Amino acid sequence: MLSPVLQLLYGATVIASIYCIFKSLIYNMHMFQLEGYRFSSFTGWFFKHIKHYVPEAVTLVLSFTVFVKNKKIFVLCAVLLFISLFFVIVNNRGRDEKKPLVYTPRVKRMYVTAIILICAVFGASVYFLTTDAQKYLAFMCIGLMNALVPLWVVLANLINKPVEKGVNRHYTNEAKRMLAACPDLQTIGITGSYGKTSVKFYLYTILRAWTDTLVTPASFNTPMGIVKTVRGSLSAVHKIFLCEMGAKWVGDIKELCDIVHPKHGIITALGEQHLESFGSQENIIKTKYELADALPPEGRLYVNWDNDLIRQYPPKHKFIKYGTREDCDYRAFNIVSHSKGTSFSVKAPDGTVTDFDTKLLGEHNIVNITGAIAAANGFGMPVEKMRLYVRRIEAVEHRMQISEKGAVTIIDDAFNSNPAGCRAALHTLKNMDGLRILVTPGMVELGAKEDELNEDFGKTAAACCDEIVLIGEKQTAAIARGVKKAGFDEKHLHVFESFKDGMNFVYGIRTERKKLVLLENDLPDNY
Repeated sequence: MLSPVLQLLYGATVIASIYCIFKSLIYNMHMFQLEGYRFSSFTGWFFKHIKHYVPEAVTLVLSFTVFVKNKKIFVLCAVLLFISLFFVIVNNRGRDEKKPLVYTPRVKRMYVTAIILICAVFGASVYFLTTDAQKYLAFMCIGLMNALVPLWVVLANLINKPVEKGVNRHYTNEAKRMLAACPDLQTIGITGSYGKTSVKFYLYTILRAWTDTLVTPASFNTPMGIVKTVRGSLSAVHKIFLCEMGAKWVGDIKELCDIVHPKHGIITALGEQHLESFGSQENIIKTKYELADALPPEGRLYVNWDNDLIRQYPPKHKFIKYGTREDCDYRAFNIVSHSKGTSFSVKAPDGTVTDFDTKLLGEHNIVNITGAIAAANGFGMPVEKMRLYVRRIEAVEHRMQISEKGAVTIIDDAFNSNPAGCRAALHTLKNMDGLRILVTPGMVELGAKEDELNEDFGKTAAACCDEIVLIGEKQTAAIARGVKKAGFDEKHLHVFESFKDGMNFVYGIRTERKKLVLLENDLPDNY
């Protein structure tokens, strides 16, 4: 048996390790959830953030050094193992989270499975204490329990995979039965590299006063998000279902179409968003057009004709064009921004022109509203009757959302920035009167083109802003390079490591002009 000193040390190590495992499990489960429960995505994230796991690596090494035969060295290694656990706890301490871990039933099942795996290793360590020949293995097990928490998370997901598939299949089939029981329901799928959530809510604001309409809430654009909406909210009174469809991998849109079988569709844009996971622009186009491929021949497909890639690679399914170009079926023109929003006119396919006013800013928002007007008109709502409801449209949260804070106007465009959206937001800022300030951590998920696109972002920002505040020196290096290449005065370029520090600087700027602060992108917790 272990000596009293080693028994005390072992007990202290066990207590420390239990708390350590608890903190580490929460952190790794959170990252795994943010990576979509995909092993490949989580592995990629893990190696990008390998520095975070230095304390765990030390713990892993010390787990094996306890095999040394010299008792004094063994005690030293055991003490170091205990200390390393302390650093693991500090490394996984509570931190401010933009999107906390959501304790879904799946996460709870994974948590239970991971705990069972860890308890099995702990049980082995207790067993090994019973003989002198195996007592060293007890300390090794304690170290492995903590050092390999990311592995326990992955293993728990792998073990639970058949269960998760069965649960998802059950709920999905139930949703399919509910949809099949509503044969007259007009389902319209809405997808695109960006703009889909905005178009969905703009269309919902217009249609809900016209007919009973169901909409997927927030960013519920995954299979289980859509299934949850159908199971929890669909009723016989609904005439139209607005279904947002998100994708990060080839085949994602097809999977969603196989669930809801859309009769109509809207493709808001094709771009570089999620280029990192798609792998190529061709895969992005192919995936977004899975919606067009799923529509029946008589189904209406609306496309944003202002989007360069859509014009360059038009879908094979017949389509209706909306945007600001002369050849659009639904064309927005006479776009004028003012202190209370934007006024514009829309010409419909029958030649009629209707004037609109909205509280929103930015030409890209007008294009999105025009797409919503086109789709609503396709469902039989007269364009003239939409004027009141267009005036009621509110900015979608974190998408060019304006708020006043004293002498500071915040333009919050922090949700999933993309190259086209960034350019549009910057040009909107440029046309506003005041001290124009950009605060951004840059764009992500752009694959091999990330540096190039961020450098272009910096060049555009230099032409549109008076002050540029970058968050994270390493992440924003390409933006800074673009800003400097554009000849921007570097005394107005500022870099901070945290958003809080950046905003404190912004609020501290002394000026007689009104401050206009554009928040462009907000990196998720896994960046």
